[in-house]
Amino acid sequence: MSLHDHSAPASLGLAQRIRSFGWGLLALLTLVAGTGFLVLYSAANGSFDPWANAQMIRFAIGVVLMVVIGLTNLKLWLRLAYPLYGVALLLLVAVEIMGDIGMGAQRWIDLGFFQLQPSEVMKIAIVLALARYFHGCTAEDIRRPVTLLLPLAMVAAPSLLVLRQPDLGTTGMLILGAGATFFVAGVRAWKFLVVLALFGASLPVGWSMLHEYQRQRVLTFMDPSRDPLGAGYHITQSKIALGSGGVTGKGFMQGTQSHLSFLPEKQTDFIFTMYAEEFGLIGGILLLLLFVSVVLYALSVSLRARTVFGRLVAAGVGTTFFFYYFINIAMVMGLIPVVGVPLPMVSYGGTQMMTLMIAFGLLACVNTHRDVQLRRQPGLEGY
Repeated sequence: MSLHDHSAPASLGLAQRIRSFGWGLLALLTLVAGTGFLVLYSAANGSFDPWANAQMIRFAIGVVLMVVIGLTNLKLWLRLAYPLYGVALLLLVAVEIMGDIGMGAQRWIDLGFFQLQPSEVMKIAIVLALARYFHGCTAEDIRRPVTLLLPLAMVAAPSLLVLRQPDLGTTGMLILGAGATFFVAGVRAWKFLVVLALFGASLPVGWSMLHEYQRQRVLTFMDPSRDPLGAGYHITQSKIALGSGGVTGKGFMQGTQSHLSFLPEKQTDFIFTMYAEEFGLIGGILLLLLFVSVVLYALSVSLRARTVFGRLVAAGVGTTFFFYYFINIAMVMGLIPVVGVPLPMVSYGGTQMMTLMIAFGLLACVNTHRDVQLRRQPGLEGY
C-alpha cells in the first residue's frame, strides 16, 4: 500500500493497541535481560547484591515504561521529538557545569536517588529529532545538500559535548546511529563518501586533540603487548578469559579469570568476556542470536511502517541497539580499541537500561501504529 493511502486508520482504540503491541519483542528482551541477571549474580560470587537485584528492579520499571509508551499515540512522540531533544541537549550542557566526575570522566548528574548519564538519553532523543525532521522533508528536499545542514548541526552539537566529557565511545555511537538514520531517510551514498573523506583528512588534527589515555588505548589496540601490565592489561586478560572458555565454557560461576579478579569491570564493560568464559562459544552464539533477533524485529517494523517518522524511529532504535552490542563485543575481543560501551540489557547500569526500555517502547509504539497515517508536512505543525 502507498505511504499516502488515506484508507489507513487515523487512530486505534486501546484494545487494538494491546493486541498489536510487540509482545514478541518484550519476550526477546526478557531473555536478554535474564541472561544479564544470571551473569551479574555470578559476578557477585553467588549473590543478588550488589548488582543483580538492582538490575532486576530497573528492568521491571523499564517494562512498565515500555508498555505505557508502546500503547500511547504515535502522534504524541512526533510532537515531543524536538522538545525531548532540547531537554537532552540541556542535560549535556548541565554535565559540563555540575556533572559528577568518575573514572576520570565527567558524564553523570547526581539526582540523589539515581545517577543520570545524559549522553545515554541523547542516543534516543537524536533518533526522535532526526525522524521528526526528515518526516517533514520530501525526496526532492533530501537531494539538496542545504537541507542536511540543520540535521548535521543537530548531530554535531551533542557529539561535541559528549566528546568533551570525554566519552569517545558514546560520541561514535551518536554519529553512527545518526548516519544510519540519514541513510534510511534517503540521503545519497556519495554524500557519505564525502563525509568519510573529510573525516579521514581530519584524523591528524583529531589525534592531536585526543586525551593521552585515549591515544594509549589506540596504541594498545594496535599492539597490546607493548604494555601488558598497564594500558594493555584489560584487553590481554579479556582475550585470555575468552579463549579459556572454549566451546562449552567452564560452567556457571566457574570462570577463573573473573572470579580470581583478573578480569576488570566484569559487571559492566567486560561482562561478555565473563559470560563467554563460563558458557563458552555456544553460549556466546546463543546470546548473539538474541541480539540479532531484536535488531531484525526492529528492521521488520521499520519496513512495515507506513509513515516516514515511524520508519525512521524503528530503524534508529534497531541500529542504536546494534551498535551497542557490536562495539562492546568487538572491544572485548580486541577488534577495536577499548571505548567503554556497555553490553545492552546485560551490563550493569541504570541509565542504559532505562533508556533502552524507553527506546523499545517507542519501537512497540511504531509497531502498534504501523498502519496509521501521519501527515507529511514541513514545519512544526506537521502531524
